[in-house]
Amino acid sequence: MANCIQCGRKLPAFSFKKICQWCAQHEAAQRGEVDEDAKQHVIPAPWVRRDSGVTLTQFLFGANLALFLAMALASGSIESFPFPVSLRLGANVGPYTLTGEWWRLLTYMFLHGGIFHILMNMWYLWNFGNLCESLYGRWTFLGIYLVTGISGGLASIAWNVQVWSVGASGALFGLTGALIASIYLGEFSPSAVSNTGTLTSLIFWGAFSLIFGFISPGIDNSCHIGGLVGGLALGAAIAKFAPRQEQAPRRVLLFIAAGFVLAVCALALAHHYEVPLRIGRSPFHH
Repeated sequence: MANCIQCGRKLPAFSFKKICQWCAQHEAAQRGEVDEDAKQHVIPAPWVRRDSGVTLTQFLFGANLALFLAMALASGSIESFPFPVSLRLGANVGPYTLTGEWWRLLTYMFLHGGIFHILMNMWYLWNFGNLCESLYGRWTFLGIYLVTGISGGLASIAWNVQVWSVGASGALFGLTGALIASIYLGEFSPSAVSNTGTLTSLIFWGAFSLIFGFISPGIDNSCHIGGLVGGLALGAAIAKFAPRQEQAPRRVLLFIAAGFVLAVCALALAHHYEVPLRIGRSPFHH
């Protein structure tokens, strides 16, 4: 299904037009071809939510804040958190993750290293998450967030098994990669993003995070890159095989395939580090 080249709205199936009904009427009015008192049909923009209640973006935002408060109470500080606190609450630590505590690949993306870390990530999630959720749909948005967060966690372990990783940035880079692929392959119009004023935020946050990660010690840039690559691949697959939100069964199959690929990668990592496959409490705990 094509998009209007001006506003990014979805065009009707089998339509050969390049602009939507609203944009065509608007252009006609500007040319003076429509009476001033003619009824203007308003078509909601694609990024405007049509339902009420708590969005998944807001839920993710709240979950990150709740765990940040838990880490602050456990450590008595908000500037930075010691390793034992992060480990206890679910940081992605290669030796622990690979020896049975695979759940860390999920929990790490809701933890942060300190106040600056969470402020940066939550600023981006708040500005960009609702847009992605509206464009992709609630459950596809969540699937991309979690799958690419896991891919970032695996990339972190693959790059350096001894590094411990926390933060939502792997998943956020995944959303960025998915949106880039969707725009490039024609699933979404660039104007659907730029019209909301978030395109600049997207570019700024991504560029700043990557550059800051390369020049600063202690930043897990491999997680960022792993999430970005996972997002590009998943976004491209969705754009090609299930671009419409109504194609839920196809999207489910894509996420099952993505989960299978991640499982194979996890097994390959365990084999590479010569760790026996197991699920449960890591023997590193005393």
